[in-house]
Amino acid sequence: MGGEAEDRTPADLKPEVPHPARMYDYFLGGKDNFPADRVAAEKVLAISPLVRIGALANRAFLQRAVRHLAEQGVKQFLDIGTGIPTAGNTHETAQRVNPDSRVAYLDNDPIVLVHSRALLAGASHGSATVVQGDLRDPGAVLDDPQIRKVLDLGQPVALLLFAILHFIDDADDPYGLVRHLVDALPSGSYLALSHGTADFMSAADAAKGPAVYRSATAQLTMRSREQVLRFFDGLELAEPGLVTAPLWRPDQPARETDAMTGIWAGVARKP
Repeated sequence: MGGEAEDRTPADLKPEVPHPARMYDYFLGGKDNFPADRVAAEKVLAISPLVRIGALANRAFLQRAVRHLAEQGVKQFLDIGTGIPTAGNTHETAQRVNPDSRVAYLDNDPIVLVHSRALLAGASHGSATVVQGDLRDPGAVLDDPQIRKVLDLGQPVALLLFAILHFIDDADDPYGLVRHLVDALPSGSYLALSHGTADFMSAADAAKGPAVYRSATAQLTMRSREQVLRFFDGLELAEPGLVTAPLWRPDQPARETDAMTGIWAGVARKP
């Protein structure tokens, strides 16, 4: 099965409005962003220059985590909140280890969907698909026919929630959403996630970041290590546990900033 997409309707990219996915792309050094995104991103960087380091660390964590899971024999990946594609995507990383790996990408953002569908169009990418959906409706995610076509939810699945949960407000019960998804997966499945934190920022700076993202039509809820750890309740955390993203099984020497990078990261197995 080649890469698939369910709808190719053009999206209104609204270049005049800052967009979180395009801001993240700018942090990563990408080119899929507009002046409004760059202005908003620079406001964030003025609050904390470490945000760019965190974005790069999060991307590197994704690749190490997916590689680790593929090496553990996981062949199915459900990647929710994918962001604008860049090199080293989930399907590329997983299929490099095991060409039979199957990946379903899901995002509710039409801007992200346009970029993701362009990535998967044309040449074969093994078993990979991108569908429109919302983490806040986990039942619909699990029942989506396009996802069911690529993934067998009766077999172990790696649920990937990289840098998405901090865009879910407490009022939307992020813990309940994650639990709904994890409960639907069989034993031997995994949860891998990363989450922004203000643990290493002053209270004043911690209040400024969400204000910038509100201008980008996004709610930003930073959570502490203890709050992020709750997402793994009932699961078996892989070593080294919940750590800042650069310190999760690093493949390069540690740097001074690694222990203060504002992204908590972890991988856990469902017993």
